[in-house]
Amino acid sequence: MSDTDNNPIVEPAGSVLVAAHVVYGLHSFAIVLGIVGSATVIGGFLGSLPSIVAVILSYVKRGDATGSWAESHFRWQIRTFWFALLWLILAVLLIVTLLGAPLGFGMLITVTVWLIYRIARGWIRLLGKQPMYL
Repeated sequence: MSDTDNNPIVEPAGSVLVAAHVVYGLHSFAIVLGIVGSATVIGGFLGSLPSIVAVILSYVKRGDATGSWAESHFRWQIRTFWFALLWLILAVLLIVTLLGAPLGFGMLITVTVWLIYRIARGWIRLLGKQPMYL
């Protein structure tokens, strides 16, 4: 008997998968809003209504995905949001010190690339019906 026999992975419900796609879509839309309409992409990502709705939806649907491979996607999405917020706060604190401004602006650029990577990687794995490994 293998470990998979003892702990079978449940196939997620269709509504869970739809919710996960919606969350990735909302986060992607927030990134686009940040690129075209905000001073920074990370500010647009965290401060936009689509991204806030996405993280709330992730918390709400996470319970429905328990025990399935889709559960890891909600965890991935939630962590992406909160880590981006942490890095934004650190970057802003550096920017207001003036001496740390170059580092702070560099952090904003790095987090922007990281956000695009996290959303793209997660959505591609979701499309392939693969879990996210943290």
